[in-house]
Amino acid sequence: MLNLKLKTIASLISKDDIVIDVACDHAYLAIYLEENNLCQEVYASDISASALKEANKNITKKNLAIKTYLSDGFNNIPKLDINTIVIAGVGTNTILDILKNTPQDINKIILSSNNDYELLRHKMLKKGFYILKEIVIKDHNKYYPIMLFTKEKQKETKLTLKYGKSSNQEYYTYLLNKKIGILNKLPKNKFKPRLKLYKEIWELKYFIKKTLDY
Repeated sequence: MLNLKLKTIASLISKDDIVIDVACDHAYLAIYLEENNLCQEVYASDISASALKEANKNITKKNLAIKTYLSDGFNNIPKLDINTIVIAGVGTNTILDILKNTPQDINKIILSSNNDYELLRHKMLKKGFYILKEIVIKDHNKYYPIMLFTKEKQKETKLTLKYGKSSNQEYYTYLLNKKIGILNKLPKNKFKPRLKLYKEIWELKYFIKKTLDY
């Protein structure tokens, strides 16, 4: 059964997408896309031989013809006619390392990082990819922003790059309360850290009010 994160990623895939799921693990997403005819074609790859072995077992059980590749990012993947990349379940530094060798015809990238979301947004913008949509889901008491990037120009600001473009009020309330909690625990003589937190709290309140009418 597909988990919430992978279902959310699948919802961002279109019928005309030719997808490669990098770091596919056991290929659950690729299988779901293929079984439900949600994209034109899908490939799967992973750096782990054991993970890919399980992926191939799962694909065979479903009697599907999904091509898989054992590869560190795109290093050992032949030139494929793909236009969409999915990378989920790894950290931002790993994602950025994988994307160093991104095929040139890619116009859509869906990312779900485990950390450093602001850094990821900034780096993707430098690569010429803009946030078209961002959905935040909660899984095992942790929030995960799932970001859809395209080359279609979008308005980006310092705040959207820092906090994203989700409409999840619960997530932003969580971020705000977390900062307030840290501030309340800081000793009064920690002037610089307290000032920084005051600024971030004001900034986040402004962002919430402006974007969510909170």
